[in-house]
Amino acid sequence: MKVSHYFEFEEHVTGGMAASVDHQRKMFDRTGIEYTTEPTLDADVLHLNLMGPRSVWYARRARKAGVPVVAHTHVTAEDFGDSFRFTNALARPLKPYLRRAYGLADRLVCPSEYNRDVIEGYTDAPTTVISNGVDREKLDGFEALEAEYRERYDLDSPTVFMVGHVIKRKGLETFVETAHRTPDVDFAWFGHIDRSLKGRETKRLVDEAPSNCTFTGFVEDIRGAYAAGDVFCFPTHEENEGIALLEAMAAGKPVVVRDIETFSWLKDGEDCLKVGDRDDGEAGTGDRDDRARGDDVEGFVEAIDELRDPDRRAELGANAAERSEAFSLSAIAERYRDLYADLV
Repeated sequence: MKVSHYFEFEEHVTGGMAASVDHQRKMFDRTGIEYTTEPTLDADVLHLNLMGPRSVWYARRARKAGVPVVAHTHVTAEDFGDSFRFTNALARPLKPYLRRAYGLADRLVCPSEYNRDVIEGYTDAPTTVISNGVDREKLDGFEALEAEYRERYDLDSPTVFMVGHVIKRKGLETFVETAHRTPDVDFAWFGHIDRSLKGRETKRLVDEAPSNCTFTGFVEDIRGAYAAGDVFCFPTHEENEGIALLEAMAAGKPVVVRDIETFSWLKDGEDCLKVGDRDDGEAGTGDRDDRARGDDVEGFVEAIDELRDPDRRAELGANAAERSEAFSLSAIAERYRDLYADLV
């Protein structure tokens, strides 16, 4: 079996999507699936990771040629807004475009059950849920970098941290305000901060962050982030899955997340601490816009206070690490072979 595994704009896209594609190819290598990164119909399956115009063109050709088309649903209008400059304006026309593009697939691969629920509002194309997974080997030896990275960024334990692009959708405002209200705790956000791509509000939040809140910019060895950080704080408003979250869990770090549907699989108080403003207290319910407007900072402050206790951090971190094992590349690699075999 040969797969045309194409990632349009691969040389420009970073972050979680790029990591997911890298994970997929590592899983192909593990299971012996032959693949090319070029778009071609000289393959048993055409797997498209980003439905740009070239991918759509190849999908249409593949359907005419009888080659099964798989499309990954990394992108939705819901998680496109509040990302970079102009993305809010583009989110509205993006949805009808994606409806047509995803509708060309014989099978859609969704990284989470939540993402599948969203995609069902786009098209009736069949879906399969396969996690983006976590590359545990990528984290090997991270503990040895603790002293170096704490000294580099002047961080003291317990450090509250985040990994990923600095964008508003990922809860930037909540992260900064929580740091404001917890002045005796160090906060660090590890990730790209290209100001030319940021909106005015994002730049203001970064510039006006308190002295205990550090934005490191790009970190060449991301293991340093997981070495220096003690509590992974992920106040994102919208997420298809969250590879950085899975990495933090695999590293044995306690995690604090916003109580949104994406994280309904996590058990509050056992795998993580959840913060939300829902009246019913149930994960996976409620309106996203209502949640985004809620004043949840106090909840994050309380969660951080609870995790000042090193024993509590160790307990939640150990539980998180155990839960993350189901998302290892070795645990999910065969799902791609089964998916392709089913289509062929």
